[in-house]
Parts: sequence; structure tokens; C-alpha cells
Amino acid sequence: MGANIHSSAVVSPKAKIADGVCIGPFSIIGEKVEIGKDTVIDSHVVIDGHTVIGERNRIYPYVSLGLPPQDVGYSGEDTRLVIGDENVIREFVTVNRATPKQDWITKIGNNNYLMAYAHIAHDCTLGDSIIMSNAATLGGHIEIGSKAIIGGLVAIHQFVRVGAYAFIGGMSATVKDIPPFMMASGIRAKLYGLNVRGLRKEGFSWEQIDGLKRAYQIIWRDHQLMDEALQRVREEIAPFKELDILLDFLTSSKRGVVR
Repeated sequence: MGANIHSSAVVSPKAKIADGVCIGPFSIIGEKVEIGKDTVIDSHVVIDGHTVIGERNRIYPYVSLGLPPQDVGYSGEDTRLVIGDENVIREFVTVNRATPKQDWITKIGNNNYLMAYAHIAHDCTLGDSIIMSNAATLGGHIEIGSKAIIGGLVAIHQFVRVGAYAFIGGMSATVKDIPPFMMASGIRAKLYGLNVRGLRKEGFSWEQIDGLKRAYQIIWRDHQLMDEALQRVREEIAPFKELDILLDFLTSSKRGVVR
């Protein structure tokens, strides 16, 4: 079937372009780029560096993917950007390739929705089915769990982790980890309880939600040290998968967790 490449697009003959790919007017595709089948790239898109893009993605105008990281120590190393399948990347989104400081890769999973002007810096790792609203900004080395929602104009400090199913309200900023399943908001973000609406929408049972609510009460509302709170949770709540995910996240935090 071949690819449909507009005559004004500049596509390196060394780029690997799969069948069914559409590349719009004035887009530029570098020599180390690989694009999977049925991905649609609109006009004025720039994709460069060692960038691999999966299948059935939709990339809107003025997106910039795989350009060098905004890191003063970067010296042209052949780092990578890898994007999965069925992502929607809206206008003016920027995603930088990695530095050599971690795993040499910036990685985005599948079925994510990145709204206009969102920025994903070097060495970030995103899971699946994440929503980043307009102008949400990730510093370097950030991890975002699957099904998280990042509100508009949110700023997240480098090396922070955001857990799966977390919700961060618009115009928030955080320098510490946001636990999975929770809601956070504020100029210096604070927790505001369990993301009940989001969890119900994703099919969580009331038993799961009640167990996580009880854990939230013990850890964040009963005014005790974190180690003591975690021990109480293990003693007082019967274990289940989502509770294990929460506890593992908290015990593995390096930057500390929003309280």
C-alpha cells in the first residue's frame, strides 16, 4: 500500500516509514526516525533524532518530537525517544529525546492523549491511557503511571513520580511524588483524598475503594509517622492488589510523598 507523503514534506531517504503512514505538508522527518503503519502526521511536524513511533498514532500540526534534550550537559549522544501505539499528540506538543544520564531513552506508552502545548522532557517514562491537559509540563526523569490525569498548566519537578490513576488539578505544581489513586491540587500540591470518581469510571469495586479510603485515612489523616502508618495499614486492612501498589509506591519513594 505504501505511504502517503506530501510533496512539500522533507523525509530522509534513510527514515523507515511503514505502509499506511500519512505525512502532511512541510513536515520534516529525520534519518533515524521509524514510523509505524497507519500513523497520521499533519503539517509542519518535526520528528528528528533516534525516534521510534508505533502504529495508528495521530500527530497534529507543529508538534516537535525527538529533538535534543534541554540539558546543558548534553553533548550530542545518540539517545532515543520511543512512542507506542494509538496516541493522540495535539498541536505544539514537544517531547525531547533522553540524556545519557539514566537509560538513554524517553518513553511514551500506548493510547495517551497529549493536549496542546504539553511538554515532556528528557528521560521521562509515561505508561498507557494518560491524559495531559493543555500546557502541562514535565521536567526530566519523571514517571507517570497509567490512567493518570494531569490538569492544564500543571508543572511537575524533575525526578517526581505520579502514580497510576492519580488526578492532578489544573495550575498545580509538585516537587514530591503523587501517590496512585489519589487527587492532588494546589500551587504546592496537597492531597485531597481518593480519586473516587475516576476509580468508579475505571470499574473499581466499592470494596476496593473502601479499602483504599481506609488506607488514606490511616496514612494521611491520623497524624503519625509514615513508617508507623504503613505498619498500621498492613495490620488493619486485608491485602489486595491495589493496596499493595499503593504501599510499594510509598516505600520506594526517593523524593518523598505529598502529604
